[in-house]
Amino acid sequence: MIYLDYSATTPVRPEVLDSFVRSCQDFIGNANSIHRLGIESHHIIDKATEQIANILNVKPTEIIYTSGSTESNNLIIKGIANKYKNRGNHIITTPLEHSSVYGPLNYLQQQGFEVDFVKLDENGLVDIEHLKTLIKDTTILVSIVAVNSEIGLRQPIEEIGKVLKEYPRCFFHVDMTQSVGKIDIDISNVDLATFSPHKFYGLKGIGILIKKENIELEPLIHGGKSTTIYRSGTPALPLIVSSAKALRLATENLNENYQHVLRLREYLITELKKEKDVIINSNDYCIPHIVNISVPKIKPETFVYALEEYKIFISTQSACSSGESISKAVYAITKDEEIASSSLRISISNFTTKEEIKEFLKYFIICKKQLKLEKK
Repeated sequence: MIYLDYSATTPVRPEVLDSFVRSCQDFIGNANSIHRLGIESHHIIDKATEQIANILNVKPTEIIYTSGSTESNNLIIKGIANKYKNRGNHIITTPLEHSSVYGPLNYLQQQGFEVDFVKLDENGLVDIEHLKTLIKDTTILVSIVAVNSEIGLRQPIEEIGKVLKEYPRCFFHVDMTQSVGKIDIDISNVDLATFSPHKFYGLKGIGILIKKENIELEPLIHGGKSTTIYRSGTPALPLIVSSAKALRLATENLNENYQHVLRLREYLITELKKEKDVIINSNDYCIPHIVNISVPKIKPETFVYALEEYKIFISTQSACSSGESISKAVYAITKDEEIASSSLRISISNFTTKEEIKEFLKYFIICKKQLKLEKK
């Protein structure tokens, strides 16, 4: 099997799974209980939270645990809107966001909120000058993804954060789901951030939300004590502990891992460019972990199923956007419906080998020839 869909989810590292199992067995008490077992569980969660905070260079009190990035994005967008609606009803975002950002934004529009989309330059990067013109007295939130999940575009988050610091009544949210564990981003000028450990070899079912001090959120879930007042529910100790382990392992050799993926990307793109009917959608501003391509006149779903016959797994769009006829992100960059409706996403990791890429290329070319013959 050759797995090239790491941006959808990653396999769990054995060390992380072991941490989860041991936590389940060794700390059975509810962290909210006042007896000894509860106190022990609470202490373990505090240690894990401190470890996560140190890695991310934030305070432990600024971390909120959720069920995943989707809940985290909903909590931030709806939570800010509901808490600060007396201040304004205007939100700014981009055409490159995940569906878990567009979903709550669409909901808020139905409630009377105003949403504007900032323009992108020729490379797909946020036009910062246009962003400045969109900000007004009623703007309460700017939500910009750090790395787009379909083509891998990395936005200049640090630069945008510095600009937005000049507007203290407007909060800056960054969806970091595709960046944490892959690249290093300075979030000192970011107010709110979200990510999920299952994107860097952790377990599914937990998300991490960073909320800087002095910012309030209206909770989505009410009732019951937890690690914070912003998200009720029994603290998921094993998921929290294993997430700290996954984050530590993912960031230990960040640069070395990045260089490995970069070499694979360069080889992959070099070989794909030899195929005249293949269009490379990812550009030099994309992280190397995601390579988006299009093969016009072949349905991407058909290509995915053809490769699956050889036990090779890639995807069409973001897993949460599958089923849509066109890639919004690819269209936002190319402005070409045919290219956007035939896009494929190949996502690699530091565990991917060059041999796997070679094998993928071999069967990719075989499948492409077969599918083109069937079209005739």
